[in-house]
Amino acid sequence: MTPVDDPNALRQILARTDFLLLDFDGPVCSVFAGFPAPVVADQLRHVLTDGGHSLPDEVTAASDPFDVLAYAATLGPDEVRYVEAAFTAHEAEAIASAVPTPGAHDLIGAWRGNGLPLSIVSNNSRTCIEAYAALHGISPLITHISAREDAQTDLKPSPYLLNQALDGRSGTAVFVGDSPSDMRAAQAAAVTFIGYANKADKIHAFAGATAIATSMTMLCKAL
Repeated sequence: MTPVDDPNALRQILARTDFLLLDFDGPVCSVFAGFPAPVVADQLRHVLTDGGHSLPDEVTAASDPFDVLAYAATLGPDEVRYVEAAFTAHEAEAIASAVPTPGAHDLIGAWRGNGLPLSIVSNNSRTCIEAYAALHGISPLITHISAREDAQTDLKPSPYLLNQALDGRSGTAVFVGDSPSDMRAAQAAAVTFIGYANKADKIHAFAGATAIATSMTMLCKAL
């Protein structure tokens, strides 16, 4: 059974970890706290409908902008490029009102205070991650960012972004993510996964995780 909020289990995992990988939206901050994701998804739909495309019901009803981006990729290179560019612009706008996840910045500071590397691994754009890090003064604490660069970036659950962050490093890495696609990416990259379950209904989705934490503060305390 996957341990949930078990301080000893988390402490043992982190004690043997020499490279920490964090997903961005969720474990570090709530990107769309002030600019709701469903609004962004609707804006991306307009890009497609303005281009003359009729959307299937599941895309029309989607509240996640990544679902619209994935559908755009099925339409052709121009469509996905336009949608991805609009998505990046909306992400950058959302960063001004993004809310830090309690305990996340403390965890990042404590980890880097131990002299160990830390990477952000995210399907969000590099542009928005760099903007957030600069806004909150944590840029010097982030060793590397492995994120969406353009419409061709192979996103999670593919292991591509994780493998890019690892860059052939030896040692023990741990990835903290808040979605099943994060867990599948970690499994494909053979990386230990800690599920961040900030909502009770997420716990069952992380049955394959090494451990589960319901707060980033819990992870920080485990250091």
